[in-house]
Amino acid sequence: MAALTDKTVRTSGRRRIIGDEMIVFILMTAVLAIVPTTGIYPYFVMQGLCFALLACAFNLLLGYGGLLSFGHAMFLGTAGYICAHALKVWGVPPELGIVAGVGAAALLSIVTGVVAIRRQGIYFAMITLALAQLLYFIYLQTPFTHGEDGIQGVPQGKMFGVLDLSHPDTLYYVVLGGFLFGFLAIYRAINSPFGEVLKAIRENEQRAISLGYKTDQYKLLAYILSGTLAGLAGSLKVLVAQNASLTDVHWTMSGEIVLMTLVGGLGTVFGPVVGAFAIIAMQQYLAGFGQWVTVIQGVIFVVCVLTFRRGVVGEIAHYFRRSL
Repeated sequence: MAALTDKTVRTSGRRRIIGDEMIVFILMTAVLAIVPTTGIYPYFVMQGLCFALLACAFNLLLGYGGLLSFGHAMFLGTAGYICAHALKVWGVPPELGIVAGVGAAALLSIVTGVVAIRRQGIYFAMITLALAQLLYFIYLQTPFTHGEDGIQGVPQGKMFGVLDLSHPDTLYYVVLGGFLFGFLAIYRAINSPFGEVLKAIRENEQRAISLGYKTDQYKLLAYILSGTLAGLAGSLKVLVAQNASLTDVHWTMSGEIVLMTLVGGLGTVFGPVVGAFAIIAMQQYLAGFGQWVTVIQGVIFVVCVLTFRRGVVGEIAHYFRRSL
């Protein structure tokens, strides 16, 4: 009877958690859906959505898998370059350009994951950083990337031959659809048996191994999924900005991804979204300070770490005892 009661309590608690998260998801979707009618600058929100998806993909790896990557910019930049090249040079429609970019990021995540997953902790982080910097210098010299000039003037075209992406509202809803697809894919992953094993590996990998789980395979799958969705963010970003540049591959971009995740709340569902929009908002509205923007971001990051140790969303969820 006690076991039955415990099981009932756990099931009830799990349903409440999912219920809380779905309510917040519906509210978030509703707010994002009405943005074009509010007069808010659409480019800012679209850019925020791209980086929010990127931060969520990174959070899957670090927040739930315990793997700190300092090279996630290579997936963003690679997908961006391939998508931009496919759209501008090959003349493919937008949907195929996105597929090409995501496919390139997935392939890159497989190759780099096989190398990096063999190590743990700081060694894993340093290997991912080294691989990302290697790709940065390759892209700097490779002709198709046009070096420091990048690929400019990328055509947006018509998706499926119907959706004219040169229209801001149409482009916005396409980007929003891509973000929601990636967000739900991550949410499904972390709330599946696969996600539970990832959390077990994060907490105690040796115990997970003793239970018979092949932890390296789970970590590799998480790495590939994270890199692939980061590639989706990179492809969508190309459609928004109409260019692909070395900035998206540089190590500082990987640092910004870590910053977004930590500010919003590591290991939370909605934290990376809040963190991404917070950082993009600072870059947008503090641009007048020039190089001082980086200093201001650093100060804000230190304050957040000292006052919001769980991140903004993490602290809110802890205070109200809710799952966010």
